[in-house]
Amino acid sequence: MRQYVAFLNERASIDDLDIIESFWIERVHEFFSAKPFKIRLDASRSLRTLVRDMLLQAEERQRNNPGMQYAGAVLQHLVGAKLDCALGPDINFSHHSFSTSDAQSGRVGDFFIGDVAIHVTTAPGEAVIARCRDNIDDGHRPIIVTTARGVAASEVLAENAGLGERIDIFEVEQFVALNLYELGKFAAEGRRIAVGEVVTRYNEIIDEVETDPSLKIDFSQ
Repeated sequence: MRQYVAFLNERASIDDLDIIESFWIERVHEFFSAKPFKIRLDASRSLRTLVRDMLLQAEERQRNNPGMQYAGAVLQHLVGAKLDCALGPDINFSHHSFSTSDAQSGRVGDFFIGDVAIHVTTAPGEAVIARCRDNIDDGHRPIIVTTARGVAASEVLAENAGLGERIDIFEVEQFVALNLYELGKFAAEGRRIAVGEVVTRYNEIIDEVETDPSLKIDFSQ
């Protein structure tokens, strides 16, 4: 490394150093972007913060990689894993890659279970509300699962569309955390097992429907 630095000092102009610095900053971002997300179960912290930390990591990676939609993919598959664990093997529904839109696949939502269409989004807009209207017209019950910021936006959009009382809107931290408590039967050891099972299922879904292994979660206790 010392020889490399000496070489740069001898040969590089100021402009060259700026280019070299930018090159290595990009390599560092690529290195960390190729790593799985990390979460740690800390008994002193709420389960909601566990979900929040996961999404914050995805948002940070997304900021460092413009054009990539890590947060949306993590949100969708985390909800999907939670649903799988909560419902058990007797109730089957499909998982799809994050890049596959509802329109492309002919889906009524990100998940369709019973008569319920579940839409998972970090940035709800009028298009999501329009799909919810289609769900209602087809006799389905729409649910939106989104971030805390997204809840307020969804409620305003739903009200403006005259659907304020027709769409259930849930904040994702609560949506996932409450089920973790229930799956763990409100016991410390049960919560540890529940989180581990959801993370395991999440990683399985990534293997099944995504091509980017860096979307996986490394879980420590």
